[in-house]
Amino acid sequence: MFKINVEEFDEKLKSIINSPENHHKKSSLGINLCNETLSNIKEKVDQKDFETVSCEIDFFKNTKPLPMSYLIYFTEVHSCELRKPKTGRAYQIEFLEKEMRKINKFFYRNVDFVHYMEQGYTYLDHQFFTRNHRNNFPFTPMTDYYQYPEFSTSHDMLWAKVKAMNRFIHYIREAMQKLNAGNEMMFEEKKHKVLVWTAPKTAITELIYALYSNGSLNNGAADINTITSSFEDFFNIKLDNIYKTYSEIKGRKNSKTRFLEELMLNLQHKINKEDES
Repeated sequence: MFKINVEEFDEKLKSIINSPENHHKKSSLGINLCNETLSNIKEKVDQKDFETVSCEIDFFKNTKPLPMSYLIYFTEVHSCELRKPKTGRAYQIEFLEKEMRKINKFFYRNVDFVHYMEQGYTYLDHQFFTRNHRNNFPFTPMTDYYQYPEFSTSHDMLWAKVKAMNRFIHYIREAMQKLNAGNEMMFEEKKHKVLVWTAPKTAITELIYALYSNGSLNNGAADINTITSSFEDFFNIKLDNIYKTYSEIKGRKNSKTRFLEELMLNLQHKINKEDES
């Protein structure tokens, strides 16, 4: 009922993204495009409401998040370009690392919702994507973002931001690559001997989340997906859905960090045994 001309929207987006303009100019043009698109579909919703609840869910889950996610993305890029230090490579790298840590914290706070959406679940859609439940909004968007009470549900903005942050990660990575992050070899492929992970996948998931939570990689700037991909490559293992495995770990009745505790005990035993000999 309230559909976006996706092909036209994509063509305009590509025109902006592929233009020779700098990021600041591109983000300004992108914000204008998304605001215009959102205003048009909001006007249609104001004029004629949804015929069924399923139509309302589809709109707030699949239609509105397309321009909304790009609006958030372009707003984040615009803000980043304005705040990023103009000189001093070390200052620029430090700034980008802080931005990446913010993204990581966002995904960590919303891991359950991200898991729900990535798994394609629908059992909470009536709560998340109809306006009857918008008072349960779990997250406060920036004031720059486009939001109207009658044009928002409790989670459509959050879903759009999840999509936007996934794009924003690539923007930050590209910016860091251009700076080389203080190490010209940092992003080059490294060859290593073949190692195969033979412990359970839940064990490697514990290890990945422990390193992520501790900020042990890239000064805390490495996100879960990056760490997971690196572990998959290095240990020749496929981790199909680490978010689901992490949720299962959190749901354990007894110890939630079995593998990490086992590592600690075995290391202590080895040290004690060596000290005795």
